Amino acid sequence: MVMGHWNVLLVSHVVAALFVLAIGPVQILRPRRDRVHRTMGYAWVSAIYYVCLSSFWIVSEGHFTWLHGLSAFTLITVTLGLSSAIRGNIPAHRGNMIGSYIGTAIAFGFAVGVPSRSIPELLSTDPAMGVFVAALVLLGVGIAYLSLFRGIREVPAVRSTTPRSQDEELADNRSG
Repeated sequence: MVMGHWNVLLVSHVVAALFVLAIGPVQILRPRRDRVHRTMGYAWVSAIYYVCLSSFWIVSEGHFTWLHGLSAFTLITVTLGLSSAIRGNIPAHRGNMIGSYIGTAIAFGFAVGVPSRSIPELLSTDPAMGVFVAALVLLGVGIAYLSLFRGIREVPAVRSTTPRSQDEELADNRSG
């Protein structure tokens, strides 16, 4: 295995970014916005925060690049998207999160498309490692979704055991 300048920070940054990229389309395209969406959304937000923050310690020749500016911007948009969801402003939530995902995809495209960057160097020297890491991330995402979907159970509505007056029964019959 050739690691060269790969270190724990860079590897964890790449794995978290792959996790973000793998979860994003499912979160965006899945029609139901339920507990699974919220749970995986919080995992996605945690991972994107890690990707953005860790990027500030990954520098080229001691200098920041436009990718660091994108990281700062993404920290803002993800935070706005999260607070929008909490406040019930779903259009703002959707716009901020989809925009953040698109920015991450662009950064990923740059990270794998420029030959002098770390990922292309790794893929050219040890392609099996790249495939293994990507497969491992996808497997982890799949297992997380499956475990959440299996946890969803239809819970029957529980009727109140408190006796109701005739007036309450009559009012329900009139309204429904």
